Amino acid sequence: MKAIVTPGPRPVTDPAALVAIDAPEPELRPRDLLVEIKGVGLNPVDFKVRLSRTPGDGAPDILGYDAAGIVTAVGPEVSLFKVGDEVFYAGQINRPGSNAERQAVDERIVGPKPRSLDFTQAAALPLTSLTAWELLFDRMRADADEDQTLLVVGGAGGVGSALIQIARARTRLRVVATASRPETRDWSLALGAHAVIDHSGPLDEALAAAGERAPKYIASLTQTPRHFDALARAVAPQGMIGMIDELPTGPFDSLKTKSVGLALESMFTRSVQGTPDMIRQNEILTEVAALVDAGRIRTTLTEVLGPMSAETLREGHRRLESGSTIGKLALTSF
Repeated sequence: MKAIVTPGPRPVTDPAALVAIDAPEPELRPRDLLVEIKGVGLNPVDFKVRLSRTPGDGAPDILGYDAAGIVTAVGPEVSLFKVGDEVFYAGQINRPGSNAERQAVDERIVGPKPRSLDFTQAAALPLTSLTAWELLFDRMRADADEDQTLLVVGGAGGVGSALIQIARARTRLRVVATASRPETRDWSLALGAHAVIDHSGPLDEALAAAGERAPKYIASLTQTPRHFDALARAVAPQGMIGMIDELPTGPFDSLKTKSVGLALESMFTRSVQGTPDMIRQNEILTEVAALVDAGRIRTTLTEVLGPMSAETLREGHRRLESGSTIGKLALTSF
């Protein structure tokens, strides 16, 4: 089958950073689905893994996580899906990825594709929706009925775009997003943020200047070390700061005096660690699909770069590395 692989860490400007090969067909585990991939979403984790992973034994590595497609075969213990089902998922970081014609994926981390979206629109949603949902409800343990404020640092990014919508659709929280450009501010407001503040300066000062109350929940999605001191000053007593990127080095004294909790989120934890609640990702994606089909969440896809190829995939990585993308980029199948 066709696949795009990385031979090891190389800059995106190197044509050999991502190359097309004829790869072996995936082998199914008992609870695996074989999916014919129709759309692939791109995420910063794609280029971060490309720049950090050295394939074992010199074997090329198929990257890619977000995908949507059609089930063409199932393992002997599969019970959630059947051949012909349309699905979407974010994959598993320690298995061959979605930059290929076909992929084997555990059914417990797969959801039914939203009926109202095409495959590329659907492929833009799984990783960011899972990350946002897990961060808000599983890590920070937000109560859907609370009259509190959620601060989303980086509202126009992939996870921020999903989190704004999920918080609005599933909670009573006041959602304050951060942005620094007119287009990212407008995007965040269009997705449902109640207010947007500028993150080019200290965030505690920006919150105060906007007349916003201290947020009980802070989702720090980008540049956490840079913003951490301001976030520690801004967070409400007994609040939570959730992080998905690089960890700050401290000090944490100001958090202790306010009894503030720190929560770390990695969307791949359940699948890589094989946790007993691994099927929770199937449940989350099923609810996300229902919210999409009910018109309460929309795809965050902003551009389709074309069919999957080494050239289009390198262009996607290049744009993600620039740090200026809004929403999500996607590719169609080969």
